[in-house]
Amino acid sequence: MPDSLSDQTATRLGRRRLPPAVTCGVLVTDGKKLLLGHAAGSPRWDIPKGMAEEGEDWRAAAVRELQEETGLVAAAEDLEALGLQRYRPGKDLALFRWQLRVLPDPASLRCASTFTTRWGAILPEFDRFALVPWESAPEQVGRDMRRILEQIRDSSG
Repeated sequence: MPDSLSDQTATRLGRRRLPPAVTCGVLVTDGKKLLLGHAAGSPRWDIPKGMAEEGEDWRAAAVRELQEETGLVAAAEDLEALGLQRYRPGKDLALFRWQLRVLPDPASLRCASTFTTRWGAILPEFDRFALVPWESAPEQVGRDMRRILEQIRDSSG
């Protein structure tokens, strides 16, 4: 039985609504600053995040993505679950916080995951890192991540 008007429309048109894909991300913070990576080829910064592989636990995916995109190694039990956030149409964000007393030196971080541009160049997903005050972090990221960061910041007081 369809559970919404859009589900009813999709069913009537012979299409099924697929569950949203889940990307898993980590807020690396000391409570005052947030670690952001600069997305290569973009004016935007972002948190370490990526898609969970089929059958992969979201926390495990967050740990894996953090290591691939920054070189940082976190124990799964050290990540605080912040819940499943509505991120983009067709994609949700399983968000975790890794609270550290001392944040890593951004210059020591390296992104091992890459993508290929339309011109065939292979670039790291993140080309540099920064520790950004929580107040200014939403200004550095894309619209959808901005909304989530503002909600997290507002709910934590």
